[in-house]
Amino acid sequence: MTTGPEAGAAKSAVRTRLLAERRARPAAERAAAAAATSAALVQGLAGAGTVAAHVPDEIEPGHGRIPAAFTELGTRVLLPVVPSEGHELRWAVDTGRLAPGRFGLLEPVGPRLDPAALGTADVVVLPALAVSRDGVRLGRGGGYYDRALRHARPDAVLVALLFDDELVGELPAEPHDRRVTAVVTPSGGWQALPTGD
Repeated sequence: MTTGPEAGAAKSAVRTRLLAERRARPAAERAAAAAATSAALVQGLAGAGTVAAHVPDEIEPGHGRIPAAFTELGTRVLLPVVPSEGHELRWAVDTGRLAPGRFGLLEPVGPRLDPAALGTADVVVLPALAVSRDGVRLGRGGGYYDRALRHARPDAVLVALLFDDELVGELPAEPHDRRVTAVVTPSGGWQALPTGD
């Protein structure tokens, strides 16, 4: 596994490849994956009091299904708001109404909560391009979630949504990376990962 200073360059190369693969996936495959992923995620979230999630874009697992699938949970759902300036995510309670925000990402309409609101979540559902079997998560490189996870509770479940082939043997890691505790894939459903404790 690549660590240290060279990890950033290695991550960038992997990121470019994975984004190209996601864009090349047929729409029917993405739709089937969204249905399977959202169903498994909802099942795994049963009993959670507060869930922090995201609104997947068109190439991400869960697109078109999440966060609407959470309505059957009866739980409080926080969704991210990308600020117009800076790199610290804010949050808002999902009311079912979404509007385009920064970078064209859909975000909730309503009062904004500060970054520390993430600390109220029992489970944080994260976007990812890949996750290694030991929990290293590769995001898109903006660092928004790396910064946000500083506010997550130490005991919060961190779960990433992936396509089946994006759960991999290893990924480059940097000291600030916080490992996820589970992944959800279309074929594998909810899969717990080793926590290293």
